Amino acid sequence: MAEEKSRALYAKALSLIPGGVNSPVRACAQVGASPRFIDQGQGATVRDVDGNTLVDFVGSWGPLILGHRHPAVMGAVAGAITKGLSFGAPTEAEVRLAELVVQSVPSVEMVRMVNSGTEATMSAIRLARAATGRDIILKFDGCYHGHADSLLVAAGSGVATLGIPGSPGVPKAVAAQTLSLPFNDIKAVEAAFTAKGDKIAAIIVEPVCGNMGVVTPKKGFLEALRLICDAHGALLIFDEVMTGFRLALGGAQQVYGIRPDITCLGKILGGGMPVGAYGGRRDLMEQIAPSGSVYQAGTLSGNPVAMAAGIATLEELVKNPQDFYKALEEKSARLEQGFAQAARQAGLPLCINRAGSMITLFFQAGPVANFEQAKKSDTKAFGRFFNLMAQEGVSLPPSQFEAWFVCAAHTSEQIDATVTAAAKAFKALV
Repeated sequence: MAEEKSRALYAKALSLIPGGVNSPVRACAQVGASPRFIDQGQGATVRDVDGNTLVDFVGSWGPLILGHRHPAVMGAVAGAITKGLSFGAPTEAEVRLAELVVQSVPSVEMVRMVNSGTEATMSAIRLARAATGRDIILKFDGCYHGHADSLLVAAGSGVATLGIPGSPGVPKAVAAQTLSLPFNDIKAVEAAFTAKGDKIAAIIVEPVCGNMGVVTPKKGFLEALRLICDAHGALLIFDEVMTGFRLALGGAQQVYGIRPDITCLGKILGGGMPVGAYGGRRDLMEQIAPSGSVYQAGTLSGNPVAMAAGIATLEELVKNPQDFYKALEEKSARLEQGFAQAARQAGLPLCINRAGSMITLFFQAGPVANFEQAKKSDTKAFGRFFNLMAQEGVSLPPSQFEAWFVCAAHTSEQIDATVTAAAKAFKALV
């Protein structure tokens, strides 16, 4: 598979951009490769600058639930561009997208648009601290909530991929306001609240983790978090940047029947354009300026082009959500079952975690229910697997600690071809 143009672009990028990339995990060093520079996407495939076409399970890291260049999304963006790129003033599109969010996400009564998931979680935490008059935030090891200072403590995603514990530049005083506990360990949460419950403003959690690889909540874990927050006057924040509109139209909170106080959204919300949002109970959201005194602003928040892409995406999902998510589940289950059978036939220890259209193959026997268990995976084996799959025309996230995404555009033939490629790779690994 030719890669000359990608390698030349990477060499040039290294002299201009830190690490040659604008987000660390894209560098692919952790899988022993150099990054593939993408020229275009179509449906469930991407084509790189060397002309190679690959079946894509990155999906821009989650936003593209409809696939690349969906006609409705592309048409909406093209129409919005003809009117202008940004106004710094309210537009009708902001109101329509907010309406779709409030109608779709069970806990959201009001919503504020921002430009990224990091902005959403950072702003949600500021609101939680203001509303409770407390400073401490409780998060979970391996959960990545963006790169705001207070949330890089024991973060997953690219931080885990690069093997670093957090980040220089985060003051100790800031880090001290964040408690990080093992995911799925409710006894640790209870102990933390026994010790510091009157100082904890909120728990922030990915209801289904996608940044240490896919890790699902144990039965009763999310329910217990809700009860503990209620008992101690803390707020529960669901980071649904990844799971929002993916596991169901109403996200993980719809699937698990839990009502958080604040929800953070992104990715699918923007249909591939930069976007984020946070929303929740009306009494909380009305504390945000200019209604209230909790300040948060953004020059490009509610950008009309991003709003157009988000509206087009959500309007596709709300047409017939039952059939849409059923079809997505069937494709994802087919992929999981194919991987499991191929691994058994090859005699390869493999733990497959899946939640809806999110899936991760951990190169270990498992189980994987928290970050410590995820880190036991054979990352060298994953690196070899990544490169073997690329040779077979399959594009995967270049990290053991990331979710793969199935989209509506994936065909049965592409799913089966991916399983066949994986079976070949598994045999090469044993």
